[in-house]
Amino acid sequence: MNDRKISVTEDELHAYVDGELPPERRADVEAWLDAHPDDAERVRSWRTMAEMLHARYDAVAQEPVPARLELERLERRPWRWFYGAAAAVLIAFMAGGTAGWIAHGAAAVPSTFQSFTEDALDAHRLYVVEVRHPVEVPGNERDHLQAWLTKRCGWTVFAPNLEASGLKLVGGRLLPGPNGPASFLMYEGTSGERYTIYTAKTESGTTQMRYARMDKDGALFWADRGVGYVVSGGGDRDRLTKLAQAVYDQAEKNGG
Repeated sequence: MNDRKISVTEDELHAYVDGELPPERRADVEAWLDAHPDDAERVRSWRTMAEMLHARYDAVAQEPVPARLELERLERRPWRWFYGAAAAVLIAFMAGGTAGWIAHGAAAVPSTFQSFTEDALDAHRLYVVEVRHPVEVPGNERDHLQAWLTKRCGWTVFAPNLEASGLKLVGGRLLPGPNGPASFLMYEGTSGERYTIYTAKTESGTTQMRYARMDKDGALFWADRGVGYVVSGGGDRDRLTKLAQAVYDQAEKNGG
């Protein structure tokens, strides 16, 4: 092994886990892992996380990207977005605050809560399965991420600190929203579970939190001063509620 091959980058480690490493580098990476137990442990943890994500989301990972998440639609007029949503699902908000996605294919324009939450959950399910590229800007560039999304979106985008809840900021990305751009932040726990925060302009002024569920994933929606928020994650509603409350409290404190 010559000097050029001795050093192994983190991208190569990720590619090794994903099965995308060039064959000529595989032996070099395996030799590196034999000599670097810390990196070997990281690789094992990534594989475990990847297996968990695949087991839970492979069924939706093969679905086509929803049209409303295609970036080329970002500049289209809002009425076109709503026209396209006319063939979307009808979501029933059940008595007592429990919402379910109970009727698919209904030919009715969904409410702001319904369509907004559906967009957020579609984005959540699309990106949480990604191991190498779940975000555009990584979490270790929090200041840049916040400034970039704030400039592009037009309101103060704040990435809350959820470490007290056992979650670390993975990073974020820019998405199209119903009335312009949307910000998308992703967080990850020690066991690999992921939660996301989706925000975009909304015609609703201020609303209370409302819960929705799609398959194994739950979401909490609320609007504040013309900006809608959706915190999405697993089916544990109590945990999701606590996270949403933490996001709300920190956003209020920091002017988001």
